[in-house]
Amino acid sequence: MIRASIGFALGASFALVLLPVAAAAQEPPPEPEIASQSWSFDGPFGTYNPEQLQRGYGVYKRICSNCHSMRLLSYRNLGEGGGPEFSPEAVKALAEEIQVTDGPNDKGEMYQRPGRPSDHFRSPFPNDEAARAANAGALPPDLSVMAKARPGGPDYIYALLTGYKDAPQGFNLAQGMHYNVAFPGHQIAMPPPLADGLVTYADGTKETADNYARDVAAFLMWAAEPKLQERHMLGARVIVFLFALAVAMFLAKRVVWAGVHGHAKRRAKPPLDAPIA
Repeated sequence: MIRASIGFALGASFALVLLPVAAAAQEPPPEPEIASQSWSFDGPFGTYNPEQLQRGYGVYKRICSNCHSMRLLSYRNLGEGGGPEFSPEAVKALAEEIQVTDGPNDKGEMYQRPGRPSDHFRSPFPNDEAARAANAGALPPDLSVMAKARPGGPDYIYALLTGYKDAPQGFNLAQGMHYNVAFPGHQIAMPPPLADGLVTYADGTKETADNYARDVAAFLMWAAEPKLQERHMLGARVIVFLFALAVAMFLAKRVVWAGVHGHAKRRAKPPLDAPIA
């Protein structure tokens, strides 16, 4: 009896010690902090800002393209309407900055040539294995549709790029990871990519990390949904058409039913020479 009591007491003590540990282990990860931003393409009549998209491409090219691919985009897309709208000469010059493996030639050999507008954006790594090897096992995601693949879209991208902070006291940050308030779980393998003065803006916009993050987020939104302006314009035309159709149908209804009601009144009215009962 005494032994049973001692065993029960010890078991209860261990349970009291282990309960907080189990509760801490099952505690859900902290929620990401993502604030809504104001974008020129918001709303049913929003449009992209070509100058901002051009700056955003510059940020991607200078910083993001060192690790992240955009396999779904071609250089010619940079000159299309509703996007960055680079001139044909600028698009050709941007494409020629890369070297593309082509061939085989007449000798059956592969060769290097300058890029063409029809070429896809060059990826920083030849394959996923090489990308993992260069990034301590982490695979940098392709950014072609990132703004549509993550909840929050451009808001998430902006919050992520500006969300690096020192880990709060007591936060268990794994080795090689970085604290980010916008990333799920607040631990991300990517080091802070932006800092003031890294990218030169030719239009006089302030070269700050905040502007870099905003511009590249807008660029990635366009990359994920390049026909957004076209859809907005089509939607506006459909609304105008439906409004005009509704007005025309209302006027037609009044004309048709006015004739019907007038005919009914004439039939109901007795003739003047009818005998009085």
